[in-house]
Amino acid sequence: MNTQIITTSIYTSPCGSLMLGEHNGHICLCDWTDSTHASAVISRLSRHLRATTAEGSSELLAEAARQLDSYFSGQLRHFTLPLCLCGTPFQKSVWEALLSIPFGATLTYGDLAALVGKQQAVRAVANAVGANAISVIIPCHRIIGAGGALTGYAGGLAAKSALLNIERKCTPPAYDAYKQKKRP
Repeated sequence: MNTQIITTSIYTSPCGSLMLGEHNGHICLCDWTDSTHASAVISRLSRHLRATTAEGSSELLAEAARQLDSYFSGQLRHFTLPLCLCGTPFQKSVWEALLSIPFGATLTYGDLAALVGKQQAVRAVANAVGANAISVIIPCHRIIGAGGALTGYAGGLAAKSALLNIERKCTPPAYDAYKQKKRP
């Protein structure tokens, strides 16, 4: 029997521990270990990929750790890792839209819903954001509440705030035009 494996390792960030996962040469997991949904995320990935998890190492996991180190030090603005998005077509469209948000920019859930062409589906978009299994790399931390408040994040609001602060320190405040351009 040919068993598929998701190779996992722990990455310790300044904001908390992340479990990294690789499957067939693609990153499929970068999730906060302290998240209340961490086991559900791994179960969902295992079902979707028909794979079991096993701790280990690989060149790709090492590269993911190097890129995360560069991100947390303020040097990296765009990850260049091959990704495996495990979800519905709608979830994947939301995650791909998250990847288009520039380093240092934030959008509201409503902005993101408009970006994916589902203006009336803000709650569904929010649920898709919450189902993102590749935190930080797919920047769901860049989504904020309508009033500008920080809202739910798998790593906790302190981690979300820290990630946004890393990006703000390294980015000139020039993204209002981006938000205006993306609105219908």
